[in-house]
Amino acid sequence: MSTYEVRSHTERMRNRVFSIVTDAVEMPGGEVVDRDYMVHVGAVGVVALDGEGRVALVRQYRPAVRQVLWELPAGLIDVPGESLVDAAARELAEEADLAAARWDLLAEVHTTPGCSNEKIRLFLAREVGPVTSDEPYERTHEEADLELHWIALDEAVGMALSGEITNAACVIGVLAAAQAKAQNWKTLRPAASAE
Repeated sequence: MSTYEVRSHTERMRNRVFSIVTDAVEMPGGEVVDRDYMVHVGAVGVVALDGEGRVALVRQYRPAVRQVLWELPAGLIDVPGESLVDAAARELAEEADLAAARWDLLAEVHTTPGCSNEKIRLFLAREVGPVTSDEPYERTHEEADLELHWIALDEAVGMALSGEITNAACVIGVLAAAQAKAQNWKTLRPAASAE
């Protein structure tokens, strides 16, 4: 495989979630070309399964596509020093008011490598129950309108394959969970192995 040397790196814009950059990259033939992309803080997502084999999915409005999408409870890796599995547990509590006793790593996915370095780590949460906090998380903005739905895993697979679920992390998480279940959970990795 050829090497692609980055000759320069210029940040164009930054916010708390991502920055837009331009790299001047030397191609295999020697030509140097500009490539723009988004540098993302990263994210975690949770496939939470209850004792009946149902998956917790949320409905959330996404401004970029101007639609309410089926999604996993998920969010940013934006708390300094927080482990990835702790971030996943935080997001499960914040978006679904749920906690889990058992955690495994299900998949690691570059969501849109053609334009971003974003990587989401998807965790499988089992032995799920309600959060036991006296003060529930206060949701704001798009999250204020989140709806939690429990869907049979097989039905969620059908939704993913039919195009009803289009969020990439949700499609991959649902399909990966179904495959892991079919393999009697032998393909799962320890939650702490997430990088």
